[in-house]
Amino acid sequence: MKPTQLSLGMRLRDDATFANYYPGANAVTLGYVEHACEVEDQWMDGVLYIWGASGVGRSHLLQAACLRVEERGGRALYLPLADLAEHGPQLLDNVEFCDLVCLDDIQAVLGQAHWEEALFHAFNRMRDAGKQLLIAADASPRKLPIKLADLQSRLSLALVFQLHELSDDDKLRALQLRASRRGLQLPDDVGRFLLARSVRSMTVLFDTLEQLDTASLQAQRKLTIPFLKEALGL
Repeated sequence: MKPTQLSLGMRLRDDATFANYYPGANAVTLGYVEHACEVEDQWMDGVLYIWGASGVGRSHLLQAACLRVEERGGRALYLPLADLAEHGPQLLDNVEFCDLVCLDDIQAVLGQAHWEEALFHAFNRMRDAGKQLLIAADASPRKLPIKLADLQSRLSLALVFQLHELSDDDKLRALQLRASRRGLQLPDDVGRFLLARSVRSMTVLFDTLEQLDTASLQAQRKLTIPFLKEALGL
């Protein structure tokens, strides 16, 4: 019998979609994550693990996967463990009743015996139920501070992909993709001007683009270099 309530999840960002993700050198990883949302067959042991530095799109891909499963009528759960760790491992209760569970920033709860035990048993329940598990972290499984040998063994069976940082040209294309989906045109020269004067993190760049979108709408002006200087106080 299915439980009446699943673990506490986080609301998904509306803009965290596959269509809104510019892969650059991460096209293969994107393909595997998308494939996992379209078919019922498990990959490897039912666990897909992606890792990379902050700002490379880990959370975006996990949330996009959840959105895709929900669009197809399935049940998905997104748990950003760095934000939810204080709620304890009971967050993992009943996860096997979801079609897809996405655990973000798993490194935030490792090294803690109660969390590692709960993760190991949750992974087993999901495997036995034939459900999909997508994990993201800031390091490869071999470099995680795992103390429970059984959990380390379970993660060693995952299909692992590293997400790579976008090149400057790819960052420009990613900004232009995000801008176009907001109804904005970001010319190459304006985008390069922004890249040259901003922190290169895609998180910061996308937040800046959102700021420019609001300013452009209010001022009824296009994105030009003079407008960027004015709007951003450059």
